[in-house]
Amino acid sequence: MVLRLRRRFRARLEQVVREQRVEARAYRRARMVLLAAGGESVVGVARQLGTSRARVTDWLRRFRRAGLDGLVDRPRSGRPRVLTAIERHQVVAAACQSPRAMGVDRDVWTHQALAGALMDGGLVRAISTSTVGEILDQAEIKPHRVKMWCHSDDPLFQEKMRAIVRLYVRRSRAAPVLCVDEKTGMQALSRSRTMQPARPGREGRREFEYRRNGTRCLFAAFNIGSGKVLGRCTLQRKTVDFLSFLDQIASAYRQRRVHLVLDNLNTHKDSRRSAHITEWNRAHGNRFVFHYTPTHGSWLNQVELWFGLVARRVLRHGDFPDPDALVAAIERFLHTWNSREGHPFRWTYTGRPLVS
Repeated sequence: MVLRLRRRFRARLEQVVREQRVEARAYRRARMVLLAAGGESVVGVARQLGTSRARVTDWLRRFRRAGLDGLVDRPRSGRPRVLTAIERHQVVAAACQSPRAMGVDRDVWTHQALAGALMDGGLVRAISTSTVGEILDQAEIKPHRVKMWCHSDDPLFQEKMRAIVRLYVRRSRAAPVLCVDEKTGMQALSRSRTMQPARPGREGRREFEYRRNGTRCLFAAFNIGSGKVLGRCTLQRKTVDFLSFLDQIASAYRQRRVHLVLDNLNTHKDSRRSAHITEWNRAHGNRFVFHYTPTHGSWLNQVELWFGLVARRVLRHGDFPDPDALVAAIERFLHTWNSREGHPFRWTYTGRPLVS
């Protein structure tokens, strides 16, 4: 039997189907009615919507009896809610405060501690740990989980950030832009057993115990235009090592103007005791322009992205019996990157304010 729709019912159901933020269940029920009104059989409706014929039959019967009201869920049976709406809001509000602000001697909430604080403070009459968890889950609040973040207090943050982003967006072939930094403390770790490769149904396995065989430092200069990397491994990262690496950069890039993006490490800048950067630049004709990222703004330095590749591909699962093996692995990766894989990174930051 074909389902006949009144004009106002059809308009409302078609509106529900068109809305982007409507609940999935409301969308499916509206589609059931519209398909049935269009002459589709119960079997055809069930097949198109991926549901059972019994469910389609039930919702069409409810629509014939009560119209649009029949497509709404009926009140469920069970014990009524014990907490009032205000008390539920108190749970959410307390979870958004630090425990010490409510007189609790701890730094992070647990469901049990939060329930106890709410009852001790007279904010709720009685509440269980599971009820606290249910309310916080519905509000998408996880007070026991804490993420690290670092705020930059640099008063010139915007000016420095925009100057560096401008270099990335408006790069010039005549004046290459190099992102320079060092990755320190790279450990040459050796495992007592070799890594076992993955098998069907089982992940790869790596021996937990390891032996430290020394560390090395990697200096790198990432060319944002070509993606090529100039690198050197050293024992330390002292000023003399950094100046030696700058000499290597000056030998490889002989353009009249070269831009260097660096962070605020003490070896990268002049100090009260010495003007080693100014003196070095003067010795090379002042053709290098230094751009320093804001404090806690090392994410602006694109060489950090390349260091991430080194960590994932070389260091994370590496097995190095001595520091020389570590250096050899990094040099092989450096050669492979420059000869086959090297490419510029796509800068996706739009300039909009960052939200913590």
